[in-house]
Amino acid sequence: MQPRNMSMSGVVDLAAVKAAGEAKQKAEKARAQAAGSGGAAAPARLIFNVDEAGFQQDVLQRSTEVPVVIDFWAEWCEPCKQLGPILERLATEYAGQFVLAKIDVDANQMLFQQFGVQGIPAVFAVIAGQPVPLFQGAAPEAQIRQVLDQLIQAAEQQFGIVGTPVEPGAQDEGAEEAAPEVPESPQETALGAAHQALDAGDLGGAVRAYQSVLADDPANGEAKLGLAQAQLLERVQGVDATQARKAAAESPADAKAQITAADLDLVGGHVEDAFGRLVETVRRTAGDDRDAARVHLLSLFEVIGGEDPRVVAARSALARVLF
Repeated sequence: MQPRNMSMSGVVDLAAVKAAGEAKQKAEKARAQAAGSGGAAAPARLIFNVDEAGFQQDVLQRSTEVPVVIDFWAEWCEPCKQLGPILERLATEYAGQFVLAKIDVDANQMLFQQFGVQGIPAVFAVIAGQPVPLFQGAAPEAQIRQVLDQLIQAAEQQFGIVGTPVEPGAQDEGAEEAAPEVPESPQETALGAAHQALDAGDLGGAVRAYQSVLADDPANGEAKLGLAQAQLLERVQGVDATQARKAAAESPADAKAQITAADLDLVGGHVEDAFGRLVETVRRTAGDDRDAARVHLLSLFEVIGGEDPRVVAARSALARVLF
């Protein structure tokens, strides 16, 4: 479910907030299904070919449950013939911690271009719908193992995605079988309603729905992130972006003008610009204005997520200005 209101299309950072939360829900549900069936998960394909028609289901949707590693290859590519068997053997050895999708670039030029592949073999991953470049060329097996281990760890820590253990031989095409559905919890239902309100552009409704979830579960990270996103979009709704940016440019020490411009920066996908603008405002101002800029910057960190490298860098910059 991707945000479609206002100018959110194409802003990966904010869309990823929801993708991560939804991925965690699906991963938790998959684990609950396995536990309810005595720990035996349904067989799943570990290695499979993907084309443009099946990419949405086989890669994007599946990446909410298990890291999907993509091998871009071609029949005429000699290094591909060296790398491919290594990746396939590791996919079998890792037994469901990731799955391997193989894409023939000659037959799937659109996917080749969309990923911005510069040469083959090229290996990418998709986690919770988000593409991650891994490496290019026929890398040594030890290096590939290290990359895969880091990928699996990041998928679990950042998205709650752990894959599903499978028995050797479960990689055959067509072996998948749906596990029984586990009913949604009241919390999942409430979060789903909040997401739907946000998708529909009902920002006030989304804010109230996320606040309701947090009233029952104050530590719910997904609701906190969703609330921060909805409140950000509420603030920029109806703002004349041209006038707001002009006011910010003419008055560098006007905290209110800089805060509005920073919101517009973030919604437009210019994350570093938003953070840098407010760090500079904290440096330029004093008293209540300085505190307002600082507090607002901290609220924007919540929208992106504390582990994001841009947030880490901006926190360090803020600390240098403050101390």
